[in-house]
Amino acid sequence: MATIKVNLKRVNDAYHFEAVNQDSVKINIDASADIGGQNKGFRPMQLLLAAIGGCSSIDIVTILKKQRQEMESFDIEVTGEREDVGTYSLYRNIHMHFILKGKVEKGKAERAVELSVDKYCSVAKTLEPTAKITYDVSVNDN
Repeated sequence: MATIKVNLKRVNDAYHFEAVNQDSVKINIDASADIGGQNKGFRPMQLLLAAIGGCSSIDIVTILKKQRQEMESFDIEVTGEREDVGTYSLYRNIHMHFILKGKVEKGKAERAVELSVDKYCSVAKTLEPTAKITYDVSVNDN
């Protein structure tokens, strides 16, 4: 079993925190202005969307590189719909739109996305019990 550790340190007297991983890489976390935050970082639920996008993109790049697909650019738009459940809210729907450009066969890109989201991406598997995860793929605007 792998252990991962992240340290968080409060930066101001409101909700701004700095998170640091074991490699000393930092990200900022904050709350929205409507509850007293200053929008100086990602909100925690935004981090979940970034995490699923990042997790799947690493898988997809790995798969497509092995298939000698030449990507000029690779973008992902991730949207999430939340539902209130008592005092908290859960993502119920997450949609990822993968946008690739370059010498990439659309069928190979679609298969790489399918393998990542349905089989390899640990973040997707973590969110799967509460969220329906969908995706689509565009290659060279098609």
